[in-house]
Amino acid sequence: MILPINIYSDDILRQKAKPLKGVDSDIEELIASMFESMRNASGIGLAAPQVGRSIRLLVLDLACVDNYEHEKPMVVINPHLLAVRGNNEMEEGCLSVPGVKGYVTRPSVITLKYRDEHFEERTGEFSGMAARALQHEIDHLDGTLFVDRMEKRDRKKIQKELATLTSGVVDADYPVVPRDVAAITKNS
Repeated sequence: MILPINIYSDDILRQKAKPLKGVDSDIEELIASMFESMRNASGIGLAAPQVGRSIRLLVLDLACVDNYEHEKPMVVINPHLLAVRGNNEMEEGCLSVPGVKGYVTRPSVITLKYRDEHFEERTGEFSGMAARALQHEIDHLDGTLFVDRMEKRDRKKIQKELATLTSGVVDADYPVVPRDVAAITKNS
């Protein structure tokens, strides 16, 4: 089932997500819906808060990215960064901030401990686009958006676009949570 994406100023995107205690049929269904929603929106990663669930769960599929065609999709639950090294700057975008892009500096290599879709503990080292996308999605679990990591001078350049998103005017070719629904959810 394709789920609508929460947009820039929605409160859920600023909350620290709660750890998962296990995987049941509801979580399995959510994972499947997150993959479907992400692919429908032409994304490579999606965190649960982006679809209205404040839990530490994200999905990643880099197969549509050049040189990553053979990468298997990933389910990451309760991620914890163990180590980082290097730095690189790259332009990022986000399904929750449609139409906005900006340069962000992130560690180029990460070591990550997490649980997979079977709730089995895993540890892995990731570099390149996988490291960047994982960090971007983990930020969502901590209530941080890529625009928060941009240099101040670069962020000033996108203030108009961010204000437009905050006002509820969204130009996306995928379903988004309407502004009035996000406000109602915030107050309930």
